[in-house]
Amino acid sequence: MAYVREKYDVVVVGGGHAGCEAALACARLGFQTAMFVISCESIAMMPCNPNIGGSSKGHLVRELDALGGEMGKNIDKTFIQSKMLNKSKGPAVHSLRAQADKAKYSASMRRIIENQENLTVKQQEVTGILTNHDDVLEGEFLDNCYSSTGSDVHKVSDNSELSTINPENTVNTVDNTEKIIGVRTSSGAVYLADAVILCTGVYLKSRCIYGDVSMHTGPNGLMAANYLSDSLRAHGIELTRFKTGTPARIDKRTIDFSKMEEQFGDKKVVPFSFSTDPKDVQIEQESCWLTYTNEDTHRIIRDNIDRSPLYSGVIQSTGPRYCPSIEDKVVRFSDKPRHQVFIEPEGSYTNEMYIDGMSSSMPEDVQVAMYRSVKGLENAKIVRNAYAIEYDCLAPKQLKNTLEFKNLSGLFSGGQFNGSSGYEEAAAQGLIAGINAAMYLKGEEPLVLLRSDAYIGVLIDDLVTKENHEPYRMMTSRAEYRLLLRQDNADLRLRKFGHRVGLITDEQMEQLTVKEKRISEEIERVKHVNIGTSEKIQNILKIHNSTRLESGTTLADLIRRPELDYEKLADIDPHRPDYPDDVAEQVNIELKYEGYIERQKRQVHQSSKMDMKKIPADIDYDQVSSLRLEARQKLKEFRPQNIGQAGRIAGVTPADVSVLMVYLRKTRGGIG
Repeated sequence: MAYVREKYDVVVVGGGHAGCEAALACARLGFQTAMFVISCESIAMMPCNPNIGGSSKGHLVRELDALGGEMGKNIDKTFIQSKMLNKSKGPAVHSLRAQADKAKYSASMRRIIENQENLTVKQQEVTGILTNHDDVLEGEFLDNCYSSTGSDVHKVSDNSELSTINPENTVNTVDNTEKIIGVRTSSGAVYLADAVILCTGVYLKSRCIYGDVSMHTGPNGLMAANYLSDSLRAHGIELTRFKTGTPARIDKRTIDFSKMEEQFGDKKVVPFSFSTDPKDVQIEQESCWLTYTNEDTHRIIRDNIDRSPLYSGVIQSTGPRYCPSIEDKVVRFSDKPRHQVFIEPEGSYTNEMYIDGMSSSMPEDVQVAMYRSVKGLENAKIVRNAYAIEYDCLAPKQLKNTLEFKNLSGLFSGGQFNGSSGYEEAAAQGLIAGINAAMYLKGEEPLVLLRSDAYIGVLIDDLVTKENHEPYRMMTSRAEYRLLLRQDNADLRLRKFGHRVGLITDEQMEQLTVKEKRISEEIERVKHVNIGTSEKIQNILKIHNSTRLESGTTLADLIRRPELDYEKLADIDPHRPDYPDDVAEQVNIELKYEGYIERQKRQVHQSSKMDMKKIPADIDYDQVSSLRLEARQKLKEFRPQNIGQAGRIAGVTPADVSVLMVYLRKTRGGIG
């Protein structure tokens, strides 16, 4: 029997939100890329909630866009409702959230993927990774398969040709480092590659469960990937098992919306992408609806809790603490008489409504009873039952902060497979994994975002330095420098990184330079605009409940008052330039929070010193005397890349860090 063999620069395993960003990044940076999917219908699929963004997640999407990713652009084209969350609070926690038309979102991203130069989609199950320690050439291979990379085409027919195609990844007697050389599929085909990115999501040995029903399928009834896990373990990769869940979908025609509170989108929509013209997102929006569970709902759940796979022992894997099922909420928060339930449209193409806040793995009859106990859902008909899904995923301590495996060169990983939850967390990791796979192939410096650079930096640092016993979810509280890491200034913070790696164009950088210049000049101008005590000024202050002026002041000082802002004072500033909204927003925030921002910048300066102090990869922690046993064990387990990372590992104290630094100074002549 003959098998197919082909050669690419990069293979991406998975076509979810992480896989799409990873594949697009590699292809756009000039590398021939193959993206393998279980089903072409799974590309950018939204198997759970029909929205992008939300608290802290909106930050991730805007950061991803600033770096050159696609998610922000795609949701701007396919949303049906948009809302800025937390507007009553400070700008650090403002987060954009948009309801997506799920079918349009997936179709739009698929169109982008399929028309991207250098990118090939393949609907095949990847069953194993291949390294230079494997015998790749078992069996007979077709001799008409060619390398897709470079200007020279190489026929692949025997072992001797491997060195022509991939000289860096061949076995030799000098370098015994294990390196990735490709993947094998269920058909027996081999796809050689210099870098492989695992973005398998929740598909590895996945099992969908509700009540006594247990099916070995992926989300939405798609096929599971049942073999890759064994290959990863055989190559020394440690896997764990997590779970997540999704609520039922209910027929819109059977819902009584008159008993619910209508939830509208913003009148003035802010786009996710810095490249989207704000005029293009001012559309007629769909409504969402708010209702609540009640004591009847909770009684039904309590009476049947022994039938829940979560509590009967059928499900033994760990789910996300911050996104619990409704049965988990009822048990954990027994003092709460009700819980919010949002009814959200899945798109303009369907009558399916998503029941946000009531994910469950209860038996079908219990689901019918508990959903119908909710006001407005008394006659609801379920289209798709709620279910939990278990899956294999990675213990991410095995990754560098570049998302490359520490012990397997050229193998990268991104997305939910890394132990995270959420589309946005997945997409952000996929983009970084894709960028760094490209930098690896180019032999250039990888892109590593620090905690002080971006929410993406916080996300990845937490994954690789902390023991995550549940799916990781991004939250604003995890970012210690969140006043600096606002969603509104993501382009100002991160465009330079996207430009450095090649995903942001010179034209985009020129536009950013103009924006920065306008912000700087306008801040300086208002600091020198003197405001007197005329009656007109006093009346404007009175309208906004602001204290009268007893003497002159500057416009900047008035803007800093809590009840005032840059826009409210436009009438007393006749020489104000006509700048776009995003410039005005930055001027207002920078002036209002100037003292706090400067304080955080000083904190960043101090903490970043520790992240700059590198730890040699070959350090022997057993030779570090005076290091506590627990710290030694943790450092050997996580293998931190710098002193900052070492200090963030649970079980490593400041005293341990001091001991480590003294050792490095004595034995290595310095750090970093």
